Amino acid sequence: MLKQQLNFKLSQKLSPQQIQLMKLIQLPTQAFEQRLKQEMEENPALDDRKEKGDEYEDTFSNENTDDDDYGTEKIEAEINVDEYLSDDEIPNYRLSTNNYSTDDEEKSVPYASGTSFHQHLINQLNTYRFDSEEREIAEFLVGSIDESGYIRRSLSDILDDLAFTQNVYTTEEKIESILQIVHQLDPAGVGARNLQECLWIQLDRKETTIPIKLASNILKKAFDHFSKKHYDKLLVKFDITEDDLKDAIEEIEHLNPKPGGAYAGNNRLIEHVVPDFTIRIVEGELELTLNGRNAPELHVSSEYNNMLQGYKASKEKSKSQKDAVLFIKQKLDAAKWFIEAVKQRQQTLFITMSAIMHYQKSYFLSGDERNLKPMILKDIADEINMDVSTVSRVANSKYVDTPYGTKLIKEFFSESMTNDQGEEVSTREIKKILEITIGDEDKKKPLTDEKLAKMLKEKGYPIARRTVAKYREQLDIPVARLRKKI
Repeated sequence: MLKQQLNFKLSQKLSPQQIQLMKLIQLPTQAFEQRLKQEMEENPALDDRKEKGDEYEDTFSNENTDDDDYGTEKIEAEINVDEYLSDDEIPNYRLSTNNYSTDDEEKSVPYASGTSFHQHLINQLNTYRFDSEEREIAEFLVGSIDESGYIRRSLSDILDDLAFTQNVYTTEEKIESILQIVHQLDPAGVGARNLQECLWIQLDRKETTIPIKLASNILKKAFDHFSKKHYDKLLVKFDITEDDLKDAIEEIEHLNPKPGGAYAGNNRLIEHVVPDFTIRIVEGELELTLNGRNAPELHVSSEYNNMLQGYKASKEKSKSQKDAVLFIKQKLDAAKWFIEAVKQRQQTLFITMSAIMHYQKSYFLSGDERNLKPMILKDIADEINMDVSTVSRVANSKYVDTPYGTKLIKEFFSESMTNDQGEEVSTREIKKILEITIGDEDKKKPLTDEKLAKMLKEKGYPIARRTVAKYREQLDIPVARLRKKI
C-alpha cells in the first residue's frame, strides 16, 4: 500500500561557498598562494593590481528587455530551480554528475629530479666484475635494501625468492659472498642485516687505532652488554679502564645507525615552513602581524566591468551579446565572492591568533614554556565566538614566528592538571620541568621514573609514575638505563 505524507524538517547545510571558505582558512601560506594563483588563472575577472572601476554595479540583472524574446530575464527564468530539487522520475542525465571541485582532486607533488638511493647503489655495482648469475643476485640484494639501508630478510627467504621470481638457483653461501661485496658499497654500513653488523662494517673501514679496535671487539663480542649499557660488565670482560671504554664508546657514537638516510639523493620531499604570523615584543607589549603573503590586493578587473557598462549603454542587444554578458556576470560574481572570502580568511586568521597570543601572553613575553597556560580549542572558540572546528583549522596547519623561534600554533594547546596549590597548570609546563630535571641529572646515575615522580611531587606536581613514563615517552627520552653514561 502506497502512502503519501508531508514531513517538516529543519536541517543545516553548508553552501559550496562556505565549504570553500573553510578550505581557504585551513591552507597555510604557501598552499594559499597556489590556490590564489589557480583562481586568477581560471577567472580573468580577478586582478591583483589596483585599477579604476574596481567596484562593479550589478545592474545587469535588473535590466528590462521586454522587446526581445531572448532577453536576460527570460534566460534566467528558463532555469527552474525546483526541477533540481524534485525526486520524481529522475532522467538519466540527472544521474551522472560533474559536481566535484578542483580542490577535491588528489594531486601528487612531483619528486625532485636526481638519482635515487637504489640507483646510486646499482651504479656502484657496475664497477665490479660479475658473471650473469652473480649480477642478478647482487641487484636482487640491492633491491632488498630498505630506506634505512638495511636488508631485513633472512638469506633463506632471499634464496627462495631468487628461485621463484628470478629463476636463479643458488646457495646461501653464494648469496653471503655477494652480500660481502654489497657491504663495500657507499654509504658505509649499507646492506647490513642488523644494527650490530651495520656499526661493525663502518668501524672496519676506519683506520685501526686502539679505541677503534676496542670498539670493534665490543660490537663483535659484547654487543648485548653495550646496547643495555652494562658498562661494569664491559670493564671486567675486556679488562680496561673507564677512559678506554669512554674513548671506544665515543667512536661508536659517531657512527651512523641509518646509512640509507645519509644519502642526499634519496629524493625525499623537503618541507619549507613559512610563518603565517609574526609576534614581536615592542616596548614590553606584544605586536601581532599577519604575513603579507596572506593578504593580497585583489580587485575586480576594470575591463570586465567596462564590458558590462558597454552592454548597458547599447540600445540593440544581440543574442551573442547576451550570451557573453551572462558569462561576464558569472565571472564577476565569482571574483567578488573570492575577494570577500580572502578578506574573511585574513580576518579569521588574525582574530584567532590574536586571541591565542593574549591568552598565552606570559609565555610570549618570556619564552619560558613553563608559563604556558592550559588551553584547549574551546577556550579560544568561546572567546572569539567562532566554532571549534574553525579554530582547529587555524591551529593545525599554521606557524607563528616568535622571538623564540618558529612554532606550530597547535603546540600552544594543552590539557590541564591541578598542582598541590589547587591551581590549574598546563601539561606542557610539567613536561618542560620533567625535561629540565632529566637534563640536570647525573648521567652516571640517571633518575628512574619513580624518582622523577617523587621529585616532581616535591616541586608541587603530584603525578603518578606511569604518567611520568607517558610524558617521558612523548618527549622521546629513553628510560634511565639507556641514559646512563660513564
